[in-house]
Amino acid sequence: MKAAAFVVGPRDGAGAVLADLAHAVGFESVHRYQGLARAETQVAKTPLLFFLCAPTGDVASLRPMVDAVRYSPSLKLRFLPLIYFAREPSLETVKQCIALGFDDVIALPIGGDDASERIGRQIGRIMTYYETATYFGPDRRNRGAGPVRSGSSDHGGGQFRRIEIMRNPETGIDVISDDLQVVV
Repeated sequence: MKAAAFVVGPRDGAGAVLADLAHAVGFESVHRYQGLARAETQVAKTPLLFFLCAPTGDVASLRPMVDAVRYSPSLKLRFLPLIYFAREPSLETVKQCIALGFDDVIALPIGGDDASERIGRQIGRIMTYYETATYFGPDRRNRGAGPVRSGSSDHGGGQFRRIEIMRNPETGIDVISDDLQVVV
């Protein structure tokens, strides 16, 4: 796969398992996450970069890293896929990941073929992201993170941006549309 992976987690245990899985899936290069500056350097070499997050006792502990990516001034970084790997993905864990702005939550253990299929869903299709005063991430309406809203509710009102992107291994992130909307 012409993409790189940054493993967020310890060098051993779950982090090592994710690194092995990333190699098995076929990522061109696999590195430990060591900050946004290193991610910026890697994106210059490999335009598509995945953040693979190892299970942690507290998903909220990943907020600084997730916010650094999601609120980066660089469009090359803010729309990169963030995937959380959970040993036992409880509803609460999934809700936390959605609220943080993760693109996917994958249950461990998972084999290379299944992981490749799930990771592949992040590439080559139009994905919608929303930016509000309190959230930046994939469109997660009607996905169990809160009250069900109709498609016309536009995230409950107020000002928001609706951004459509496509991830491409050759070019990285392609912004298809970027609309600022105000609901009164």
